[in-house]
Amino acid sequence: MIDAATPDERLIALGIEVADAVRLALGNLESGGMTGAREGQYAFDVVADDAALAVLRSAGVKVLSEESGVEADAWPLRDNDLLAILDPLDGSTNADRGVPWYSTSIAFVDALGLRAAVVFNHLNGDRFTAARGGGAFRNGDLIRVGALHELSECVVGLSGLPKSNPGWWQFRVLGSAALDLCLVACGGLDAWVDCESHGIWDYAGGMLIVTEAGGVVQEVFGANAIHADYDARRTIVAAATLEVCQALVNFRK
Repeated sequence: MIDAATPDERLIALGIEVADAVRLALGNLESGGMTGAREGQYAFDVVADDAALAVLRSAGVKVLSEESGVEADAWPLRDNDLLAILDPLDGSTNADRGVPWYSTSIAFVDALGLRAAVVFNHLNGDRFTAARGGGAFRNGDLIRVGALHELSECVVGLSGLPKSNPGWWQFRVLGSAALDLCLVACGGLDAWVDCESHGIWDYAGGMLIVTEAGGVVQEVFGANAIHADYDARRTIVAAATLEVCQALVNFRK
C-alpha cells in the first residue's frame, strides 16, 4: 500500500490500490459480454470485483459491493467499524461498448457516515479523492464546485430520461454516476439528477467528493442515503449551490 501518515490518508491509499488492481485486471481481460449470472452483469464487472475484493479482504475491510453483495455482520457500524461501499466498474455498459466513460468507485463508511472516497477514471487516469472534513482533490489538486445559483444557466448531468425540462441551459447523459458526480465536484457540471434510482455503490463515493468540494447532495424523497441494504434504491440530486439543488429536487418529486 502507498505510504500514508493519517488514518484517512491510509484509507485513500487503500482505495487507490483497489482502483489500480481493477485497472490491471481489466487490462488482462480478453473479452467482455454478459455473464448470465445476474441481469446486466458483464464479465468486466466480475473481473473488476474479484480484483477489488482481493485487496480489501487482505486489508481486513468488510465490503458492500454491487457485484458480490454485502458481507455478514457489516451493519450497523459501531465504534471503529468500517465498511467499504464498492462499485468495481461503474459504467460497465460503456466499457463493454467502448464508450470512454467508466470508473471504479469506493467509499469508506464509519459510524458517523462517509469518511473517505476514491473514484478512478479508467480512461484518463484521473483520481478523485476526498476525506471527511479534508476537502476534495483531483490528482492531488484541490477542487471546488461552480458557483451558479440559477438553473437556467446550468449544465446538468442526468441518469435516465426526465419527463420534462425544468429550465436548465443544457444537459448531458454520460453513463457513470460516480464520474458524473465528480464532474459536479470540479465544476464540469453544475448539477446532476437521478431520473431513475440507484444503489448506494453508484453514488456514495461521488457524494462525499461533491460535499467536500463545497456542493450540496440530497436524497429527493428524504430517505437516508447512507445504508447497507443491498436491495434499497435512492434518488439523488447533487448541485454546486443550494438553490439549484432545491430546484432540481422539486422537479424530480
